[in-house]
Amino acid sequence: MADLSGIIESARRLGIELDEAEAAEWLRVMSAPAPSGDMVLDHRRGVYGHWVTMLDFSPEELERFRAIGSLVEIPDRPGEVETALALSGSAAQSRIQTYPGDCDFFERVNIIATTREGACEILGDLMREKVLATPGGVDHRFTEAKFGSYPAHVVRGGETIKAGSPITWTLDEVRAGAIEAEAPDGSPVAITWEEAARDPGWCKLDWIVADPFRERLANASNMLDVTWESPEGQIVPLDGMLDAYYQEVYLEAASVPIFSKVTRGLLPDALDDYVRALEGEVRKHVHDPANYGKAAKRMYNVFRFSGRYREAAYIRELFDEPAAALYQVAALIRTVDEASAEGSAIDDETVLGQLDALMDSVRVAMTAEEETKVLEPLARLRESLEADEDPARRVGFVHDAREEVEREVNEFFLGRLTELEEIRDYLESLKD
Repeated sequence: MADLSGIIESARRLGIELDEAEAAEWLRVMSAPAPSGDMVLDHRRGVYGHWVTMLDFSPEELERFRAIGSLVEIPDRPGEVETALALSGSAAQSRIQTYPGDCDFFERVNIIATTREGACEILGDLMREKVLATPGGVDHRFTEAKFGSYPAHVVRGGETIKAGSPITWTLDEVRAGAIEAEAPDGSPVAITWEEAARDPGWCKLDWIVADPFRERLANASNMLDVTWESPEGQIVPLDGMLDAYYQEVYLEAASVPIFSKVTRGLLPDALDDYVRALEGEVRKHVHDPANYGKAAKRMYNVFRFSGRYREAAYIRELFDEPAAALYQVAALIRTVDEASAEGSAIDDETVLGQLDALMDSVRVAMTAEEETKVLEPLARLRESLEADEDPARRVGFVHDAREEVEREVNEFFLGRLTELEEIRDYLESLKD
């Protein structure tokens, strides 16, 4: 079993609370021989996932996640569409993520059709129906969809977007069934929803939800891994790549047969590919502009799936520190602004209550001198919301508050990560 002594010493030096018994038990389980099968099913609760992932999942908020999942999930169509909905990201690590980020969902959507073109058409219908059925209400607001890829360079909102980039759709654009942009030479460009469906690419749906369990706002997303099942039974990923399952907790045991059928096509080196992809993301987030909070979350997954259990055990403890709450604060500042935008039906008290909670988190996590730089723009944002001022005036308040919080998050994670020699050496290796 990996030695805890260096971790304990580093944690104590930095004032990090370390549950030595819990960390030792996690290290013991991780260091023991792996189970014969990598997937485990919790029969009592009806959830399943990779055995390593399940070690970090807490069932305490299962009812909450299933309630939000009912909003974001793509429904089955008997004989045509079968799905398996899962939690991913920090939501799937609820045992250790005291201050989780967004409510991230992942859904395998298997479409049974005669042709690939027919499967793409069905996918377009599914996603558009979901958006139009959930545009907004007192407990949610749709924000955007990722669907299709740009066939050529375009300019939208003054920004040049490269060919092959995913297309982002607003609610009004989904309703209209088309987006309007410009070619680099200034000529108008229109792309219809049906055209986007021919090359769906990265598919994702996003909402803001007024979480009834926590009485707070949350970002809720559903990333779709869509496959086409041909008449011969061949499973073909519509985006060209079948996603692995090392970071997901599936919410319904009844979806096991679908999950098993779809994932049987994963190659033996899928775990190695998953770790390499994560390391690429870590490398991206430690370079300018750096985001060491995002880097830490991905490093944890790299370490726990590559046998570097000491480093993983140390990072686990960082997620429980009050300063780690600032990672969530940075994302939710923008959420507060979007939830209060024109056309939103989310209750004003919920929005202001979320903002008050964010300000409380800042007071707990930062020193009096540090918190002033964040609380001042948040207070101005709150006053603007109460006065129902022009949303354009709030842009500066949101930007200033997020900038200060993100700077503090970076300093917290960078300082703690480099305290452990092995992680410091790992970060240095990424600079090459």
